[in-house]
Amino acid sequence: MAVAIEAPFHVLAVDDSLPDRKLIERLLKTSSFQVTTVDSGSKALEFLGLHDHEDSPISTQSDQQEVAVNLIITDYCMPGMTGYDLLKKIKESSYLRDIPVVIMSSDNIPSRINRCLEEGADEFFLKPVRLSDMSKLKPHILKSRCKEHYQQEQHLQSNSESNNSSNPTSENSSSSTSTNSHKRKAVDEEILPHTIRPRHS
Repeated sequence: MAVAIEAPFHVLAVDDSLPDRKLIERLLKTSSFQVTTVDSGSKALEFLGLHDHEDSPISTQSDQQEVAVNLIITDYCMPGMTGYDLLKKIKESSYLRDIPVVIMSSDNIPSRINRCLEEGADEFFLKPVRLSDMSKLKPHILKSRCKEHYQQEQHLQSNSESNNSSNPTSENSSSSTSTNSHKRKAVDEEILPHTIRPRHS
């Protein structure tokens, strides 16, 4: 009997440093993740189907499914768009906001770390990133998937309830109309014999 093999989680790694990109790619692949690497925040948004100034994806639905990203890990210090800027763009997008984001930085600056976490980052790694850090990624992905599954169920349930609520209304109205007609008929039958009763001389 064939056993279904679960597809690996897809991680988008963003870093302007080639050695750092190679390192994070190797660590992720060693941890059985599918990896795509880009060297800037703008290229990350382009890969995700989002332009810098847009809130909705530009790619088609089939393209989105082919390049579905389960987690984004990005360097903080990058020219142009920083990791923090990228994080804000992702969390401002209704389409992307549920994707977990992890920030990496060589600088252990508490205010920077707190700012990223407050903006919605799921984790903050200090460089050099280690293999042991990779084990912290999967729980965020699974949590995001559970949330997404729950939202889909709620959406389906609300649609089902709205459909059910519209149907009984018509049934009730028809049944009430039928009931009213029966009542009128009964009243007519009660009144009718009295009106046509013959008079005795």
